[in-house]
Amino acid sequence: MQSLDELKNSGQPLLRPRKSLAEEAAEALRELILLEKLKAGIPIPERNLASVLGISRTPLREALKILEHEGLVEYSSTRRPFVANPSLLELADLIKVIGALESLAGELACERANQDEINSISSLAEEMSDKSDRIEPLDFFRIDMEFHRKLVASSRNPALVETHRQYNARLWRARFVSSRRVARRTMTLDQHHQITDSLRKRDTRQISIALRNHLDTTINNISEDQDENLSKPH
Repeated sequence: MQSLDELKNSGQPLLRPRKSLAEEAAEALRELILLEKLKAGIPIPERNLASVLGISRTPLREALKILEHEGLVEYSSTRRPFVANPSLLELADLIKVIGALESLAGELACERANQDEINSISSLAEEMSDKSDRIEPLDFFRIDMEFHRKLVASSRNPALVETHRQYNARLWRARFVSSRRVARRTMTLDQHHQITDSLRKRDTRQISIALRNHLDTTINNISEDQDENLSKPH
């Protein structure tokens, strides 16, 4: 057992900080945006939203600032918040960056990940396959993002992990739109298995290709979703 001095010098926190009210509100808002309870491009009714969440407007405004930093919320010239509605070109550019980041992370993971990390990432891919036909889209998406988060974390590159976190936050809604397309899910699951197979073999070349192809599919899914929405009668 480690002594108190050893624990102190290890640099590991003894207590995990609890989420602030603003962080909890930001998490609730992310879900409302993902589920399109707050649709892209619409103004955010602060007073009504604070009432629905059971909080004052101060932590709500702090939560909106968090989401502004993530690119999910924007402000008008009069400082009124609204749900961000980036163009397909803007999303495609961001996804290209994420694709490059995850490709590099995969290569590093092949070199640096231990067997427990590889098993954990593989287990998430299996869980997605097993639950694909009977799980809610939001729950499927959460497992999907945990798969990618763990893969990037296993690169053991703090700068890469943080950069990926920042860019991925901006693409949270777009990746959910892609993830929820059931018609494309078989392809998504196959791509996850290609990624994990490459990781098990520690094949840096194949995992890089598999991750870039996977992110390219995200762009196609979003484009198809937008085309379908435009064709719907209003």
